[in-house]
Amino acid sequence: MFFQVLISGIMIGLIYALVAVGLTLIWGVMDIINFAHGDLMMWGMFIAYWGFALAGIDPLASIPLSAIGLFLLGVILYKLVLNKIVDAPLITALLATYGLSLILKNTALLSFGPDYRTVENPLLEGSWELGGLIVSRPKLVGALISILVISALYYFIKKTRTGKAIQAISMDKTAALLVGVNTERLYTITFGIGAAMTGIAGAILTNFFTISPESGSTFVLLSFVIVALGGFGSITGALGAGVLVGILAALTGFYLSPAFKFAIIFAGYLVVVMIRPKKGLFGW
Repeated sequence: MFFQVLISGIMIGLIYALVAVGLTLIWGVMDIINFAHGDLMMWGMFIAYWGFALAGIDPLASIPLSAIGLFLLGVILYKLVLNKIVDAPLITALLATYGLSLILKNTALLSFGPDYRTVENPLLEGSWELGGLIVSRPKLVGALISILVISALYYFIKKTRTGKAIQAISMDKTAALLVGVNTERLYTITFGIGAAMTGIAGAILTNFFTISPESGSTFVLLSFVIVALGGFGSITGALGAGVLVGILAALTGFYLSPAFKFAIIFAGYLVVVMIRPKKGLFGW
């Protein structure tokens, strides 16, 4: 039974990591704490849900649509609001993104109502038996997609010209400006990519998670914990921390009580922040 719970924790942890990598990218490059991150993911869930409800498009097949839709939404939000607060004091960014969170959440509430929705009979449902372990089909496929997307993002940041320019800004914005890097363009791309990550995660979660305007609240808190544990701006750190959080939540929920799983995670987060406030468990 231990291995059954462990596998379940790893799978959901990889999906947590996918949500968190977008936040750690924005935080690490733009130095903005994005309180609207979970609500962006919630809109990705609604895109996938309405694609299924209105056109019969399976949530996994709507991943490109959710990714593109949230990338464009991220670009619009950056151009309208966030480009004005990139170099503002931290409290200004906090208040601005919290305001965006309220706008995104209440717009969804007015548009779709407060009801909880689920996708019935998606393409992937049920489970597989692998080596005596019962593995949820949507969670396993979602975990594999998460690994592929995070790997692609890591390759983009580390190996492409644009990715290296984004790294340069995160290391020293002034030096990047001096060598001709267009920081405004790259900030726009960065925020768009961070939002696109939430769109992909939202489409994955639609297969086995309830959809409502409040769906993003838990995930934004978990994302902050994962980013802090993994080290600010670290994609690989977010991956490792996401898996760790998923395993810890699964084990705590099974062996103690589901009511304690997030309490244990947040308690561990506070300990790590006190000991390693900037680098977390995986940052160097």
